[in-house]
Amino acid sequence: MDSNSLFYSLELVAGSGNTLNVEQRTALQTSLVILKKNYKFHRVLFWGKILGLKEDYFIAQGRGEDEMKDKKTLYSFNCMDWMLLAPATDSVIEEVSKTAKGRFVGDPSYVYEHVEIHRPGGRDDAIQEEEVVTKVNEESRLAVTVHRIDEEASVVPRGAYLKSPHGLVQINRSFGGLSHSEAGKLDNFLHFTKAKNLKKKSILEMGDLNPAIDFLDVLSDDIPKGSWSLQLECASRVLVLRSLLWPGLTFFHLPTTPQHGHIYIGDGRKNLDLPFML
Repeated sequence: MDSNSLFYSLELVAGSGNTLNVEQRTALQTSLVILKKNYKFHRVLFWGKILGLKEDYFIAQGRGEDEMKDKKTLYSFNCMDWMLLAPATDSVIEEVSKTAKGRFVGDPSYVYEHVEIHRPGGRDDAIQEEEVVTKVNEESRLAVTVHRIDEEASVVPRGAYLKSPHGLVQINRSFGGLSHSEAGKLDNFLHFTKAKNLKKKSILEMGDLNPAIDFLDVLSDDIPKGSWSLQLECASRVLVLRSLLWPGLTFFHLPTTPQHGHIYIGDGRKNLDLPFML
């Protein structure tokens, strides 16, 4: 959610039951402006909140010239003091997926441990058993969780962003919003991350696409099918998308206006049972 319209945007996604109190909103409105100036971001987005047992993590993202590549993530406990999160590398993602389980604690220095028994000689070779301990702190888990949600559940309307011939992704200033009929179709909403399914499309399908705006994967191609809930709320004035794969992720769009955004407020755990629930 763009920090410039945070107050207004939060009201549009409040139907999910997750929102921020007045104190938190007021603190964010001040601190995000300072954050933008200090880090020289082009704009700042309030990403959401990950609930912990002791403390909650408030997440913000700064964007540079390229909206997709020039991105930095920060977290805070009080909506005022922000700390930079390190990027989630492949090795860190692997360690976190192997080690971190259960709810977030709310302490960045908290260490998760995972012990594996290696038997170099085979299953029955108990003499040469070797314990391999993998340790990862919660700050790394936080970075990986934000990265995964961005990869699998960040949403933008079709046409909201443009990709130049040089590969630069920027906001489409002439985007006036989807029509009411377009807003009711999942095909008109895209994942704001590097495309994975476009290369799988046939030449015939690619012929109908505009490379300037159709450079992202559509939500209707997601597996499992049915992992998004699409609804019209506020007397059909607001289109709301909710992720069933990442409960707590809510996207909104006001048809015929450029207003759109998404927020995540949840415990940071993926719904792995979804394929069996559909």
